[in-house]
Amino acid sequence: MQSLPHQDNSQPLNSETRKRSIQIRDGNVSDAHAIVYLGSYVFTQTFGHSLSKQDLETYLKETYTINQISTELKDPLKYFVVASDSQNNIVGFAQLTQGTMEECVANSDRPIELQRIYVHPDYHGAGIGRRLVEKVEKMAQCLGFRTLWLGVWEENFKAQGVYQKLGYKKVGSHDFVMGECVQTDYILSKSI
Repeated sequence: MQSLPHQDNSQPLNSETRKRSIQIRDGNVSDAHAIVYLGSYVFTQTFGHSLSKQDLETYLKETYTINQISTELKDPLKYFVVASDSQNNIVGFAQLTQGTMEECVANSDRPIELQRIYVHPDYHGAGIGRRLVEKVEKMAQCLGFRTLWLGVWEENFKAQGVYQKLGYKKVGSHDFVMGECVQTDYILSKSI
């Protein structure tokens, strides 16, 4: 499985065509390379301007390596869902992580973290993020969880708007440390 590189198509697919051609499925170890590429690319596009080059490189080397993502894909406490296009390119992914906790959700009913959700920028607006969230919400319910929580950067207004539309509410915040850079993430939560 490969990930979609950045493309500058002269005639991009319209959002309806993209919606119909996207398949959502459980992730597996064979998706590791595509998840590494897509995660690194989207993270850099979204957050790269907000931290030093050194902090960005260090974070990516610690977080998005084949070994690290393969290990996470095999971890029984982590669950991946991927979105692929008609050519089997992975254009989005989401990751649930069991056993993580923030104080502001500690008293929630059976919480689980939506640790990551990334969609290739060429596919923004095609409903893929919403479909990934819906899939992980159903997955979490089937696993017996009743609360889904996540962290979102305080300056990522676009993502905050999407989560708000999907019923997530701000319940707290925490520091997200990447090298010398300390950013504030809002903690959002939803009963599922």
